[in-house]
Amino acid sequence: MLIDGHLDLAYNALIGRDLTLDLESLRAGDPVQGQTATTTFSELRAAGARVCFGTLFAAPRTPDSPGGYTDPAGARAQALAQLDVYRRWEDDGFIRLLRSGTEVTAHLADTGAPLGVVLLMEGADPVRDADDLPFWVDAGVRLIGPAWGGTRYAGGTGAPGPLTDAGRALVTAMRDLGIALDASHLDDAAFREAARIGPRMIASHSNSRALVSGHRHLSDEMARAIADQDGVIGLVFLSQFIKEGAETGATLDELAAHACHYAELIGWDRVAIGSDMDGGFGAEKTPVGIGRYAELPRFLDGLPGEHRSGVAGENWLRWLRAYL
Repeated sequence: MLIDGHLDLAYNALIGRDLTLDLESLRAGDPVQGQTATTTFSELRAAGARVCFGTLFAAPRTPDSPGGYTDPAGARAQALAQLDVYRRWEDDGFIRLLRSGTEVTAHLADTGAPLGVVLLMEGADPVRDADDLPFWVDAGVRLIGPAWGGTRYAGGTGAPGPLTDAGRALVTAMRDLGIALDASHLDDAAFREAARIGPRMIASHSNSRALVSGHRHLSDEMARAIADQDGVIGLVFLSQFIKEGAETGATLDELAAHACHYAELIGWDRVAIGSDMDGGFGAEKTPVGIGRYAELPRFLDGLPGEHRSGVAGENWLRWLRAYL
């Protein structure tokens, strides 16, 4: 059983990728240039993926994304469009949306079930304010990452800074409603403030700063803080996040080194997968030996045998049953 802590499924659908196709068919007509697709529903089945955290990811306007949002209304519109994609996939039998630990357990007992999806909002700009959180909870969102880059709520990747006043109100409301905080992409200052407020905390897709420099990755202090909240950390499968200075060509052994570092620091029961294998990079930038999602389980072969099933899915499952 595989549980992946981070996949941008609906985002891919809205940039033109039909994930209901087999991978060869998708690649043959892929509208995304320069990024060889890796992930479809059939690839996820072939890998043994039973559950994933599927994102609502609103992309801000950048030179590489001229169609991105420029204001909160635009961010909200993107997230609502992606929510509609997940609902249509559920209606068509490709996925099952999961909202509680009880639903996760029942889903996994159904061997013929489609992919289970837990909704994770990556970057909180679609949320109008703290009072808007119940709307998203009712929609099925169970985890929120306040930042991607900088947002109205927090400093993030490439945009250093603390929580804003709105961010402090949002994280406090998340804590009170039991919505978990995804610390991936949070800048250090924002992370420290969020940890003091005390919501449930995970990192869906973050490697170790001890092995690759930069604030996109978790320091040892941050990893310990997540563990203190009984959280889990998902490993991301992007070469430049695996090996210092590498755009391509990181090895599975180098990715396993991140797992081992976290395990020595906070225990193997805190280490999981958050591959992000469809998240803005293609097969050109995945680790050597994993050119498509069906090959992802090869990573587990390089881990100690007694810990493979935990990293593959049991560690996320324990967290989902306890806190979703």
